[in-house]
Amino acid sequence: MGPNGGFLSAAAKQAERLRIDGNTYFTKQRFAAAIDAYTEAITLCPKVPVYWTNRALCHLKRNDWERVEEDCRKAIQLDSNLVKAHYMLGLALLNREEYAKGIRELQKALDLGRGADPKGYMVEKIWQELAKAKYLEWERSSSKQSWELQNLKEACESALKEKHFLDVPQIEGFVDATSTPTHMEELEALGKVFNKAAEDDIPTEIPDYLCCKITLDIFHDPVITPSGHTYERAVIIEHLKKVGKFDPFTRQPLQLSQLVPNLAIKEAVQAFLDKHGWAYKVD
Repeated sequence: MGPNGGFLSAAAKQAERLRIDGNTYFTKQRFAAAIDAYTEAITLCPKVPVYWTNRALCHLKRNDWERVEEDCRKAIQLDSNLVKAHYMLGLALLNREEYAKGIRELQKALDLGRGADPKGYMVEKIWQELAKAKYLEWERSSSKQSWELQNLKEACESALKEKHFLDVPQIEGFVDATSTPTHMEELEALGKVFNKAAEDDIPTEIPDYLCCKITLDIFHDPVITPSGHTYERAVIIEHLKKVGKFDPFTRQPLQLSQLVPNLAIKEAVQAFLDKHGWAYKVD
């Protein structure tokens, strides 16, 4: 019977058989065959979102990100509450370095996932990808600023040298204009200005998502709860023992056995410290 209680049409029945065939091919990692099966199902019943997300997953396994994006967008048009569609679309956007858009899709997937199944495996998976994406966006922005500052410095130095070349008479035997005391002093002053600007670009605060929501300190041993929140292990264990067996932010029941290491956050913290750790007092 159909979703509204009516009997499935012959086309719908055939499409469902094709979906089951596609699932079988997928479990055997025969992704091309699975794509063919889902494509046939889509041809018969193009308004069934799961056929599109299933095919998108096959494209993802083949790293065909353009088709992942196409299928996910079509699935979202049919049903905007599909966790997997927003999740895979987010990954596709991140793959082409559209971090802001990718982060928005992952956040949407996380919000939907928490609402549908807070303890499901997808919530943790989405959160880890979201944490990595936020770090990549921050790192890219930081690198871009450094690159732009260096280019500006080189342009200013070049302009300064050209100015002195035009100002100083080019008499045979005259000392090179670029070696005059005034010019060297100006170059030195310019260098100090840009060095100060580079120092100012060093982040003065650690990104919020790398810090425990309770202690506000940078993570050392982060763990994630079924609700998707990450805490410092020692702190959340103490909370469970002394305050109560619930998530401090969502108030949902929480047991010690439900805490899972947040490896994505741990890697992001390590990457941050490798690049900027000298600027902080860390243990």
